[in-house]
Amino acid sequence: MNIFVAKLNFKTSSEDLQALFEQFGTVTSAKVIIDKLTNRSKGYGFVEMPDDEQGYAAINELNETEVEGNTIVVKKARPKTDNPGGGYQRREGGSGGGYQRREGGSGGGGYQRREGGYNKRNDGDGGYGNRY
Repeated sequence: MNIFVAKLNFKTSSEDLQALFEQFGTVTSAKVIIDKLTNRSKGYGFVEMPDDEQGYAAINELNETEVEGNTIVVKKARPKTDNPGGGYQRREGGSGGGYQRREGGSGGGGYQRREGGYNKRNDGDGGYGNRY
């Protein structure tokens, strides 16, 4: 079972994480995720435990407990998705804010693609970007 651990103290190491979970059973691996640019912890990590019962016991006992001054969040990790880009989501309708390409529906502000172009003016100046 792959377990996600969040809100870790930035000083918590992979070894500390492994020791924390070993009290519930066998730990295959424990890794605190490190930022490549700053070489500092990102405040979360993953633990692998081969026995699901031990994994669930660790989740139930450790979730929302204090470790090194921080109240951690522990839950079963979700599998990686095939969406490497993340962030941008194209919508075909509905509502919401942010960057949104709309084909219909209603909703909040942000950048919107409209029929006939982007903020195209009708005074013959060529539209967006040709104002000089």
